[in-house]
Amino acid sequence: MAAQQLRPLSTSLLSSFTTRACCLQSALQALISTTPSQFQTRAFSSTPKTLNWLSPKAGESSKSRKGRPRVPTGGSTRGTTLVWGDYGIRLKDHDRRISASQLKIADATIRQRLRGMKYRLYARVSANIGVYTSGNDQRMGKGKGSFDYWCARVPVSRVIFELKGDVHEAVVKDAMRIAGNKLPGTYEFVRKNDPPMMGITKLTEGYTEEMLRRPRMDISKAAMPNLEGSANRMDATV
Repeated sequence: MAAQQLRPLSTSLLSSFTTRACCLQSALQALISTTPSQFQTRAFSSTPKTLNWLSPKAGESSKSRKGRPRVPTGGSTRGTTLVWGDYGIRLKDHDRRISASQLKIADATIRQRLRGMKYRLYARVSANIGVYTSGNDQRMGKGKGSFDYWCARVPVSRVIFELKGDVHEAVVKDAMRIAGNKLPGTYEFVRKNDPPMMGITKLTEGYTEEMLRRPRMDISKAAMPNLEGSANRMDATV
């Protein structure tokens, strides 16, 4: 059966090469015309490939360590406010490692709740950290283990999802509440003009970035230790 299907293809190619030996384009056109339509694919496309935020494109060059999510308590407000959307959900806990499956479930939950409405959902974190585990029956040592799943190290006060569209605020708040129940940790609902966070402190009227970035102790005014007084207070050896 397969030989009968390939026979007309080989004869057409042979005739194209024998009649026009110097023209490769005619041979390629003959090959495309004889190939079934379901097997014809574009050899090149200028459209960029859609990246998946739940798994890196190139993988990992070396195995990632467990690590800890950073707690930006000393002067960083990056990622704590909305950029593109009008409503969002923000993490209140710290030291949270969210897996790609959990992020996917939360994303699907929001889309299911807002089904049929006009909106656009933005994901602010990506699962780019590999988690490697070994079986329960494995002995100690023997390397780090095999790949298990992708995860994201999410620091405190980081926006996870944000949404923009023609949707009522109460409906979006309910969708974000359901998504927060699917994720580990506690979350809060944020709006467009909410103040940023520095660690666990909200920059309201009583707190500013300069106030939180100041040193806890003025080194210039700190009293230097009195070495002579400390030496005189020490007990002499006999």
